[in-house]
Amino acid sequence: MTKFRTRLLLALITLIFVVLVGLGLLLGQIFKNYYSNTFNERLKKENSLVTTYIEENGGIASFKKQNIERLSKLLDARITLTDEKGVILFDSGEQSVAVNNKDHQKIINSMISKGNSEQEITKKINGYDLHYYWNPLKKAEKIEGYVFLSTKMDVLKNAYSQIWWLLSVSFIIALIVIIILGTSITSRYTKPIESATKVAIELAKGNYRARTYENHIDETGMLSSSINILARNLQDMMKAKEMQQDRLTTLIENMGSGLILIDNRGYVSLINRAFKEIFQVKPEEYLFRLYYEVIEHREISDLVEEIFITEQQIKRQMLLPLGIDLRHFEVFGAPIIGTNDVWKGTLLVFHDITELKKLEQTRKDFVANVSHELKTPITSIKGFTETLLDGAKEDPKTLESFLNIILLESDRLQTLIEDLLELSRIEQHRFKLDIEKINLSSILYEVMTMLERKAEEKGITLEYNRDDRNFIIEGDQSRLKQVFLNVINNAIMYTSNNGKVKVELEETDEQVLVKVIDTGIGIEKQEIPRIFERFYRVDRARSRNSGGTGLGLAIVKHLIEAHKGAITVASKPGKGSTFTIALKKKLLSK
Repeated sequence: MTKFRTRLLLALITLIFVVLVGLGLLLGQIFKNYYSNTFNERLKKENSLVTTYIEENGGIASFKKQNIERLSKLLDARITLTDEKGVILFDSGEQSVAVNNKDHQKIINSMISKGNSEQEITKKINGYDLHYYWNPLKKAEKIEGYVFLSTKMDVLKNAYSQIWWLLSVSFIIALIVIIILGTSITSRYTKPIESATKVAIELAKGNYRARTYENHIDETGMLSSSINILARNLQDMMKAKEMQQDRLTTLIENMGSGLILIDNRGYVSLINRAFKEIFQVKPEEYLFRLYYEVIEHREISDLVEEIFITEQQIKRQMLLPLGIDLRHFEVFGAPIIGTNDVWKGTLLVFHDITELKKLEQTRKDFVANVSHELKTPITSIKGFTETLLDGAKEDPKTLESFLNIILLESDRLQTLIEDLLELSRIEQHRFKLDIEKINLSSILYEVMTMLERKAEEKGITLEYNRDDRNFIIEGDQSRLKQVFLNVINNAIMYTSNNGKVKVELEETDEQVLVKVIDTGIGIEKQEIPRIFERFYRVDRARSRNSGGTGLGLAIVKHLIEAHKGAITVASKPGKGSTFTIALKKKLLSK
């Protein structure tokens, strides 16, 4: 903005400088012409005066040299009297070194011989301008001689020098005054413009808090006021836009469903956090690239193409492989059409309904499994009861045998119902843990003692090297005993005769690890994620024959998660399995 002020000041000074120079030249020429004309008129009148004086005093014959010298000093000019042939009769002498007597005589003779009718002539000799005025002397209407007045132009040169010096000094003073006044004036009128321009630049950069001063009531003041009003309006608009943008960003980024926005050219312009987490993608790999180049699933690309073609909203369920898992999505696709039916792009929203599908499948499996599990004991009880009613009760041995079977099936049915109720309470979080400090080593010893007889019946070796260390954690003693009973009992159940079940305890800074290692039948890799589902059995025949309900590990999983722990399984078919239970030492402080 300083450049604008400088340009304005330079333009103003240049204009005034040109005007002053032109005016100075004009005034100098006028003064020069005025002095030259005045000087010439004075010489002409002086020459006429001398001529008249000589003629009235008797002419050349009666004129004396003393009179010529006196007139020469009085008029400050060289006076020369000649006869009619140009011979010098009287001469006041050289006025300067400009011209000597010889040259003076030549000039006079030249003027008379040429019959020059002009009474004025200028000669340049030795660098000096000499001015000659002459008049004829008449007596009885006859020319008896001539009177010559000559002088140098030094007076005019001095006058010219003084004129130009005066004009130069006046020009310099005027220029200084103009610069000072011009600087003040331009500063006064350019400062508001500079301020307004700076504010406009800040507004262009996005700084809408910038303001300019409003200290004038003229056009510059109106400009400053308008700039400030514009800045306030832009600031309000930007605040509203930022608030709206923040709300929209917060909504998009924190919505539970994945979102992808594709522009009208097919380039991906937006993906939200949920989409990145669901599909495990990086923004730099997706954004500003064609959708069919970055989307791996053909079903999604086909859906986008269908929306582009039909320009209709589409809702579709998809089963997409993500890593090693299959996940269900309800995909909602809609075209984005702006004003005047201008195509803006396509929006896809991915609702993850995997859990809903799992719950639906679980409900179906639960109904089927519960129906199957209940049907078997009920059928047995009903069949044996009908047999007894048909006459078998008359045989005491048959009666006792059938009643024992009915009792066994009733116990199995009761156990199944109790496990279902227990699992239901745990899953609905309707139970509370009685947290206290407990010694895992003691609990495991009690459990191993309780299952020792069952292991002996199958010839299975139970190994638990109890040492003097105490593995103290915070937890519910009865619930954890239930966990270990289920896990170790399963290990004994699925381990062949003469096998081995080993329990180990390990301690870290924050956790205690309980490992149950068996040499049983093992579990296939694809079955490991399902063993904690309700009613799922690795070996259904063996589990059912042992009286298992298929709910034990499901209960175990929920109880361990209630203790903020974790259970993992490592297994090889035919070589056995290792169940690792990780329990936190501190629960109350977490």
